[in-house]
Amino acid sequence: MTRLPARHLLALALASAIVAPAWAQTADPAPASETGTFTVSDIRIDGVQRISAGTVLTYLPIERGDVVTSARVGDAIRALYRTGFFEDVRLDRQGSILVVTVTERPAINKLTLSGNKDIKTEELTKGLADIGLAEGETFDRLALDRVTQELTRQYNNRGKYNVEINPTVSPLDRNRVDITIAVKEGKAAKIRHVNLVGTDRFENEDILDSWESKEHNWLSWYRRDDQYSKEKLSGDIEKLNSWYLDRGYVDFSLDSTQVSISPDKRDMFISAGITEGQQYTISDVKVTGDTVLPVENVERMVIVKPGQIFSRQLLEITSNGITATLGNIGYAFSQVNPIPTIDRDKRTVGINFQVVPGPRVNVRRIMFKGNSRTADEVLRREMRQFEGSWYSQVAIDRSKIRLQRLGYFETVDVETKPVPGSNDQVDVVFNVKETTSGSFVFGLGYSQLSGLTTSIQLSQNNFLGSGNRVSVEAQRSDYLQRYSFSYMNPFFTDEGMQLGYNLWWREFDYSDYNTAQYSTTSGAAQGVFGLPISETDSISLLFGIDFNEILTYPGSTPQSIIDYVDAFGQRTFHAWRTEAGWARDTRNDYFMPTRGTYQRVSAEITLPGSTAEYWKLNYEFSKYWPVNTWLVLNTRAELGYGDSYGSDVTRNICWTASTTVDTDGDGVVDTVVPGADPTDPCLTDSPDYVKTVTATGLPFFENFYAGGTRSVRGFRDNTLGPRSEPTSYYSYGQVLGGSLKTVGAIEAYFPKLFDSNAARVSAFVDFGNVYDGWDNFDAGELRASAGVALLWRAPVGPISISYALPLRKKDGDEIERLQFTFGGAF
Repeated sequence: MTRLPARHLLALALASAIVAPAWAQTADPAPASETGTFTVSDIRIDGVQRISAGTVLTYLPIERGDVVTSARVGDAIRALYRTGFFEDVRLDRQGSILVVTVTERPAINKLTLSGNKDIKTEELTKGLADIGLAEGETFDRLALDRVTQELTRQYNNRGKYNVEINPTVSPLDRNRVDITIAVKEGKAAKIRHVNLVGTDRFENEDILDSWESKEHNWLSWYRRDDQYSKEKLSGDIEKLNSWYLDRGYVDFSLDSTQVSISPDKRDMFISAGITEGQQYTISDVKVTGDTVLPVENVERMVIVKPGQIFSRQLLEITSNGITATLGNIGYAFSQVNPIPTIDRDKRTVGINFQVVPGPRVNVRRIMFKGNSRTADEVLRREMRQFEGSWYSQVAIDRSKIRLQRLGYFETVDVETKPVPGSNDQVDVVFNVKETTSGSFVFGLGYSQLSGLTTSIQLSQNNFLGSGNRVSVEAQRSDYLQRYSFSYMNPFFTDEGMQLGYNLWWREFDYSDYNTAQYSTTSGAAQGVFGLPISETDSISLLFGIDFNEILTYPGSTPQSIIDYVDAFGQRTFHAWRTEAGWARDTRNDYFMPTRGTYQRVSAEITLPGSTAEYWKLNYEFSKYWPVNTWLVLNTRAELGYGDSYGSDVTRNICWTASTTVDTDGDGVVDTVVPGADPTDPCLTDSPDYVKTVTATGLPFFENFYAGGTRSVRGFRDNTLGPRSEPTSYYSYGQVLGGSLKTVGAIEAYFPKLFDSNAARVSAFVDFGNVYDGWDNFDAGELRASAGVALLWRAPVGPISISYALPLRKKDGDEIERLQFTFGGAF
């Protein structure tokens, strides 16, 4: 074999190092006469299209004048590949010129997702952008492969094992590509059977009742509890462990867990093997460590007692109670560790609650983020945690609820940040997301009661970010014209006294209101005061003057209403009105509460000197009961009662047969002539008729009404209760309302049916009626209905739709199963 000269070997090795490193393409070898190393006199970039040559030179670790070696060539190729811009990189040499030839990766022109329902397109697009797979970015096929694998994994976690992810790459001109990711989600695998092996002391049904993973059942269409999920099953296994530990089985163990799937990937079968062990009791309980508070006070918080069956849940409740108590006096990082001592021979457990309070923490600053419109002062005055005071978890939680109940924010989150360099100070940050609290609105709406409604309203519950409420409104409908202005300052004083006033004028035609045939023109000027007396309680006072002009229609208006107006001898009623109220509100949210209670009692009275002297009492009650994450119960009731005070108003009415109005409905044309008493000829020598009319009880224009979307659904608005005498035109008489109102409801809300805080579906049972006084109350006259409802806070205003079936009704009741209202300002 002929031996090559050493210089030829060196030249060949250099050529190989330059043009054939581990992941570069082959190149023409350098001439054998060239030396192995060379000094770069110039650099030429070939193959670039979208990327400039200057960008390549920026990343290239070789410059003019550098000496090229095989190691530096390898470093240069790796540096250019790391940019992610190139599919291929090649380094050649032409004399002393270094030639860099690149093949650019294509740019993503358009990225399209289709078929994805479980995972929203916005979420997917954001996730793809985080890994560089977005329109305008450089395309990397490896990234696309990773996306396909990750999507498959996420759908598998949702129980969809027959999902298909099909990415398509379509080349375009100018080195661009379109990417389409088509998703065929398929149907989620359903859990057909869950089997626990080794349960001797408990029934499987009892244990599995609290599991999120359930066998297919009739409610699965809503709860989706039959869909398999690995995360959900992990939580259920922990519940299984807790089930036994909460019942004293300290030696409980999970021996095996098996999940199998049918060949068509549609059915799942879950099996778990367990060993229950023996039941243990508590032998002794003690509290040790630095309790801060007197030991006897802390011991009173311990609900675990000797002789009880061991329960991990009771240990956690005790630990959390002590921790919360210490947290409320500044020990924000306190810990309570229940240390068990197990005696397996006696089957007992001794518990030592070891208290580690940590440093007492002071709140340095309270900060607010996200309130771009609302002034800090408005948020700060709702705080129950103060700067410079000891940390209190209760005060922070209460502050959060107060912010939520303002109605200015969609979400309120709290985070506690330790102060750098200090172990006894924290900053509390409230992160809020503002929502629409008012606007200038032209409203167009429709309801079955009022018909077409138009309104112009300038309303702002957070006027200029000050927290003040201002509203100017003009509204017209088939039965109502209303113009109003109102103002309320909820913090007129630093103590929280409210001060405001209302001005309004309206024309109201009750003949289009499903009630008796008459109309009113009225107006009022009112001052409003409010004062909080505790965290949840407040009192209010209203004082104002108003007038109410009544227009009746002879032959149409019920005679009882005509007689009431005639008894006063005038059509306009003036009143000095005052109203006092007390309210308690413990609800946790302004728009969609899920827990808490609202109560309000109010008393309204017209003062002596008013045209009609009367009083009214109202009581409202509403309580929300969170049953679980997917069901909230609401029980509510409303009671109202009113009556006159002082002497009844009596007046004589006289008329003659020769006049032109039929006032008594007897077919004879008469004219009314006022008189003083039955013996007075009523300004005529011989009146043909003399009638005494009396006004007693609550005025008819202040009566309560029931029926409709805001009381007993399934019945037409305002149509329940007492009616006038039947006539040929009104076969069941006209609705008069009553002085006693009793209305209630039981409603079940399903907050998880829609993934939105702006919509909710409910099932309800309504009941109630109105009566003409206490003496006429009859439980047998209560009406009832049941149905379903949808409430949606749409951008155009609140939309309410209900469908109800009357459960208790009588002849003459006006039924309206489908009822809805929509539109208006919000």
